[in-house]
Order: sequence, then structure tokens, then C-alpha cells
Amino acid sequence: MAIPEGGFFPDEVEYGRYGPIFPKTPACYGFTIVAKIIPGREEVFREHGRTIEKAVKDQPDILAPLELHYLRWVLFEIKGETYFMYQGIFDTDFDKYTEDAVALFSQSGISTVFENLEGFPADWKTNPPAFIEFVRAHHCPSFLEYGEYPYVSADEIKKSLRVKYLVSQILDQMQ
Repeated sequence: MAIPEGGFFPDEVEYGRYGPIFPKTPACYGFTIVAKIIPGREEVFREHGRTIEKAVKDQPDILAPLELHYLRWVLFEIKGETYFMYQGIFDTDFDKYTEDAVALFSQSGISTVFENLEGFPADWKTNPPAFIEFVRAHHCPSFLEYGEYPYVSADEIKKSLRVKYLVSQILDQMQ
């Protein structure tokens, strides 16, 4: 699906609690943030990645409220300054994803790595609109998205894999 400049289809813009909702595409919902990190914080990002990895290992469903397909974090340099790219694809609209992320980080005791980005609001835990404003200001909309399984939720994929496993078990027992 080719997506118009700006990331919204002019005749199909939906509005949520915090403004226009990024449209559902074949890859479901998602956004990409590109922002400059506070100088000297590169290792904080890598450590935070290890923190998230450990949290998921200890509690596999910790990120479940976000209904994620995937996340991708990238650090890269432009003219000697380090930037962070956050890509997320998920099954809920932008408003719900953001509210769920704020609640998840507040409840889990894990802070967001975004705290290490220039201009990120210090009061993000109590001020979701400021969090959302930051994300919208740093969002780089895609102009093309492809999904091998368009509009399919992560839960539907997990259920299908579970059915495949169970059918395989039944067939193995019949032999």
C-alpha cells in the first residue's frame, strides 16, 4: 500500500483522543520515531535493551498490553551526532498503544529509553499528551508498507501457529 505524504489518507482520517490516528495498513498499525539522543547516552540505550530482554525473559507477557508484532531499535550517526530510530508495529491504534505504554512502564518500574532523547518530556508518566506530542513531532511516516499477511493480528498468527502445532501432534499420534 502506497501511503500519501504525511502518513494519512486525506479522505479517511480518523481522530482519536489525541488527534489523527495513524491509519491501519497491511502491516497493521505502527510508527517510526527518529530523534537525537542526549550526547554520551549511547550505552544507556544498549543497557536498556538488555533490561527489556531480561524483563521479557522473566515475564514473557510483560509487553502483551502493547499488542506488538515487532519493535526495532537502531542507533546511527549523522554528522557526529547519535540518533535513535524506534520502529513499532502493533495491533491497536496509536492512542491506545501510547496510553498502554505509559501505563506499562509506570506499573513495571521500567522507565522508557525515550528519557534519553533530546526534548523528551520529563513528566511523561503523568502527562500522556506530552508523550504523544513528542512522538508525533518525531514520527517519520512510511510511504509504502507491505504485509505478507495483511491486516492479520499478532494474536491471529499465534492462534494459527497453535492450531498448526496441535494438528501436527494429532497427525503424529495417528502414525
